[in-house]
Amino acid sequence: MDQEQIKSKIENAQTALGIELGSTRIKAVLVTNDFQTIASGDYVWENELDHHIWTYPIEKVWEGIQTSYAKMAAEISEKYDLKLTRIGAIGISAMMHGYMPFNKENQLLVPFRTWRNNITGQAAAKLTELFDFNIPERWSIAHLYQAILNHEEHVKDIDFITTLDGYVTWQLTGEKTTGIGDASGMFPIDEATHDYDAVMLEKFANLPEVKQYDWDIKDILPKVLVAGKTAGQLTAAGAKKLDPSGLLQPGSLLAPSEGDAGTGMVATNAVRKRTGNISAGTSAFSMVVLDQKLSQVHRDIDLVTTPDGAPVAMVHTNNCSSDINAWAAVFNQFARLLGVTLSPNELYEKLFDASLRGEQDGGGLVNFSYLSGENITRVDEGRPMLVRKPDSRFNLANLFKVQLYSAFAPLKIGMDILLREEHIRTDVLIAQGGLFKTPVVAQQVLADALNTPISVMSNAGEGGPWGMAVLALYAADNHGKDLADFLDDEVFYNQEIATLSPEPESVKGYEKFIDNYKQAMPAEKAAGESMKLD
Repeated sequence: MDQEQIKSKIENAQTALGIELGSTRIKAVLVTNDFQTIASGDYVWENELDHHIWTYPIEKVWEGIQTSYAKMAAEISEKYDLKLTRIGAIGISAMMHGYMPFNKENQLLVPFRTWRNNITGQAAAKLTELFDFNIPERWSIAHLYQAILNHEEHVKDIDFITTLDGYVTWQLTGEKTTGIGDASGMFPIDEATHDYDAVMLEKFANLPEVKQYDWDIKDILPKVLVAGKTAGQLTAAGAKKLDPSGLLQPGSLLAPSEGDAGTGMVATNAVRKRTGNISAGTSAFSMVVLDQKLSQVHRDIDLVTTPDGAPVAMVHTNNCSSDINAWAAVFNQFARLLGVTLSPNELYEKLFDASLRGEQDGGGLVNFSYLSGENITRVDEGRPMLVRKPDSRFNLANLFKVQLYSAFAPLKIGMDILLREEHIRTDVLIAQGGLFKTPVVAQQVLADALNTPISVMSNAGEGGPWGMAVLALYAADNHGKDLADFLDDEVFYNQEIATLSPEPESVKGYEKFIDNYKQAMPAEKAAGESMKLD
C-alpha cells in the first residue's frame, strides 16, 4: 500500500486504534482496515508496591495513555503530513484481572489492585469450594470477597467494580461494559448464556457476610459483551481524555474491551477450538481453547474464555522475563565500562547465543525469577534468587541458559497438569512476546520445556495492542463471519509461521533442571518468608 492510499484511509477514518496497558508498557497502535500497522507510540511504566499491595497510580494510567497516543499521532503527522482527527474504531486492552471499586460518585475507593498481588488466598479458596470452580487469587471476585472478609471500610460504598481496560473504556464511552474474555477474569462465565454464571452469582449473594451490604453482585459488575458487539462510542469528554490537544473528534466506535490474554489469542490466531497460545512477558500465560471439559477442578488451571466466548484453560504465572531483563542490564553496564555500546537487540542476541553453549541441565544452577509471589508454586512473597551448589558449573553459558529455563519453569509445572493429567492436546501452540523477538533461542527452550512443538508467527512482535485493533475492526465490520473464520480468512491468510520441535536430549536436560528447581524450592520459600519479617 503506497503513501497516498494510507493517507486516504487516515482521512476517511478507515482505521482502528488499539491501546494496551501492559505490565511494563502502554502502547498505542493505529492500523488501517486491512490490518497494517501505520503508526505507534508507547509509554514505559512500572507497578509500585504500596503498603504491600502492587498498584499503578490512576494518574499514571492517563499520563501513559495520553503520551502513547500523542507519540502515535506525531508519527502520523511526520510520516503522512496529516493531523489525526478521526479514527474509525477503538479498542482498549489491559493486564487482566485485578480490582477497581468505585462509589456512586465514580470515585476509586482503593488504589487499583493488580494481578500481581497474592493477598486473596483465603477468599479464593473459600469461593473455589463454594462454586466447585477454580477461583484464582487474581480474579476480581476474589479481591472483593477478601475485602469483605477483611472488613474493609470501602466495601459498603461500592457501586461498581471493574478491571483496568473496563475502566478506561467506561471513561471513553460512559458505558460500563467489558468483553467476555476480560469478564471471565472477574467472575465465572456460563458458556451457554455468554454471561456471568447465574447460579454462582446467587450463591455469592446468599453468603451471610455478603448479605449485609446494600449492593447486589449482579448490579455492580460490568455488562458482558462478546467480540463483534459495540461497547459504545467515543464521547466528547472521552476524546479530550484520550487526546488533550483537542484534535481528535468524538464518534469512534468502541469495541468490547479485553484483557491481554484475549488480545494475545487474537494476535496469534488462536481462538478456534484445539488451538492455543503462550504469551511471555513480565508474566506468562498459556491459553488452550478446549474441545472437552476438564475432568476435575484444578487450582492451577483457570477457566476463562476467548473474546467470542469459547472455554479456555489458562495457566498463568506471575513471573517470567523480569529477571532476564535485570541480568541483561547488569551485563550492559559492564559492556559500557569497556566502552562497548550495544543496542537492546544486540545485547539480548549475544546473551541468548551464549546460552546455546550451556549444558543441557544448566550445569546444576537454579534460578528463581520471582519478583513477586508465584501462585503455581505456592510462594507468597517473591525474592529473585540464583542458587548453586559448590560443584555447579557457574559460567556465562549456563547462567543464561538457566535464566531462560527459569522464565518458563512455573509455566511448565502448570502445563504438565493439562498435558499429562487431563491429556489435552492442541493442533497448534503459538508463542508470542518480547522473549521471541530474538529468533529461535527462547522458542526452542519453550518447546523443550513443554515437550511439544512451538510455532512463532512472523508478526510475533505485533502483540496485544495490534490484536486489540483487530478486534476493533471486527466490531466495526465482521464481514458476516465468526471470529475464528474472520481471523483465518481476513487477517492471517498469508501468515508465515516457523515451528520448532522439542529436541530429545534437551527435553531430558530440562526435566533434570526442573527436578533441581523443585528440590531448591524450600530456599526460595524461606527467602520469601524472611522478607515478610523485614
